[in-house]
Amino acid sequence: MDLRSYYQKIRDAEETLTGESVVVVSLPTSEGGKPGVLTEAPRKVAAKLIAEGRAREASEEETQEFHANALEAKDRYDAEEAARRMHVMVIPSHDLRKPKERS
Repeated sequence: MDLRSYYQKIRDAEETLTGESVVVVSLPTSEGGKPGVLTEAPRKVAAKLIAEGRAREASEEETQEFHANALEAKDRYDAEEAARRMHVMVIPSHDLRKPKERS
């Protein structure tokens, strides 16, 4: 493997990417890589994955869908965590009765 061309491929791929993080879609690999998995990665990592042929940059629609699904999953997680933190206090019924007024 020619290291100069390898790192040049990574630099070229990084130049085409915009933003600090990039959504990439995995491609099938000989090591058993599962195709079609969306992942958000830092720009340098995404460039390396693209240069190695393990992923491609996601389309605008795929990126929007990924972010929408991530937001939905976070909201679901937050709701579950709020339900876990809910405290219940059991008070005996005789403590709830009003005391009788004395005359």
